[in-house]
Amino acid sequence: MSPAARLRGLRPDWLSDPKVWRTEALAGLVVGLALIPEAISFSIIAGVDPAIGLFASFTMAVTISVVGGRRAMISAATGAVALVIAPLNREHGFGYLVAAVILAGVFQIVLGAVGVAKLMRFVPRSVMVGFVNSLAILIFMAQVPEMHDVPWPVYPLIIGGLALMVFFPKITTVIPAPLVSIIVLTVITVAAGIAVPTVGDKGELPSSLPVPGLPDVPFTMDTLTTVAPYVLAMALVGLMESLMTAKLVDDITDTRSSKKRESIGQGIANIVTGFFGGMGGCAMIGQTMINVKVSGARTRLSTFLAGAFLMVLCIVFGPVVSDIPMAALVAVMVMVCFATFDWHSIAPKTLKRMPAGEITVMVVTVACVVATHNLAVGVVAGSITAMAVFAKRVAHHAEVTALPDRQDGKVTYSITGALFFASANELVGRFDYAGDPDKVVIDMSAAHVWDASSVAALDAIGAKYAQRGKTVEIIGLNGPSARIHETLSGELTGSH
Repeated sequence: MSPAARLRGLRPDWLSDPKVWRTEALAGLVVGLALIPEAISFSIIAGVDPAIGLFASFTMAVTISVVGGRRAMISAATGAVALVIAPLNREHGFGYLVAAVILAGVFQIVLGAVGVAKLMRFVPRSVMVGFVNSLAILIFMAQVPEMHDVPWPVYPLIIGGLALMVFFPKITTVIPAPLVSIIVLTVITVAAGIAVPTVGDKGELPSSLPVPGLPDVPFTMDTLTTVAPYVLAMALVGLMESLMTAKLVDDITDTRSSKKRESIGQGIANIVTGFFGGMGGCAMIGQTMINVKVSGARTRLSTFLAGAFLMVLCIVFGPVVSDIPMAALVAVMVMVCFATFDWHSIAPKTLKRMPAGEITVMVVTVACVVATHNLAVGVVAGSITAMAVFAKRVAHHAEVTALPDRQDGKVTYSITGALFFASANELVGRFDYAGDPDKVVIDMSAAHVWDASSVAALDAIGAKYAQRGKTVEIIGLNGPSARIHETLSGELTGSH
């Protein structure tokens, strides 16, 4: 391959394909518009000036577009992070909030480097479905205040915006339907002088770029102990939401991404955001769905442009952006809800076929997220429920079958299945200690020993037979089972 051909292979798609460039640029513009009211709203939750949330969204998006592991995913100021750091800002001041953001970024880099992203493989599909559905519900719930106690024209504007997004793609997909909806509804409200809530009503937009600086806090151990709990919570919540969102985008686009790089990238983005006086953030499911699922973006360019357009829109076109009716952005987010929700998961046909345990896990995940408005709580609760369901199911798979051989004066017990703490506890009661002959063989060819509880159960069985003067021989252990049995047998009780 010639150097020129090799160079072309390294060039991003958007540099060589005008169609990709157009899709990415328009997607970035739509997301940039959608970020404005969200960032302002999250600023209010965190108790900071709206400009702080907008700066955070700008620096997060631009930085993660370069250092992140998942292309086309949007990171910005989020509600989950705002909820975590709001008490710190309220009780100790903005300087401590910024310090927490920077330290949370450092902690995320450390967690990413040690491989915390690998834990994602332990998140079951039912938890993932619950995560997606609960996000759709939360996004919709966040729009409800914008539809309550508002002038009546808001409702036909929302319906009109939804209709445009449903039917406009049938005409052309060159321009993203959400962008068309926003432009059309803005023109209608301004031209007709319709008085409805606008983006400008949410807060004043910034008039200049953020300036880097150090947090205004004393660099002491007291400061560290004050921010430490918030740092830990922000780092974990941000990583969990980002990695779950990255996994979701992987599934939508049928591509793989580096979760380790994404974890480290989130940390770098939060450090940069902290030094620019932002409130920190993580991946945004709503804006990511607008970017990937609704607008069709697939590259880092859309993420970069979303942040760049956000600042340009605020600083250069602030008066125009301020006139955008909230109804237009509500319509976009409602459309995102419908696109995000996994409707197949609640279809009667699916529910009839789905095991009860899987449905329970999904419901627990959704209920916890909706009740707490915290994605991390839902994912953890759902995963724990899934483990309990799995343990209960597997515990019944350990079968004990007696195969007596009267000629040799012995009995052979065949054990089948996985032996771990849940199944091993019932194992001891499956043997006839008094009635069995003097020689007992336990065949483990079809079983696997997973933990110390299983070894302790086998030791207890041997001890019960020994009390009656009978011998036990264990045969058929596979390699890993034999190693754990050899290591722990006789070492789990005080007597040897």
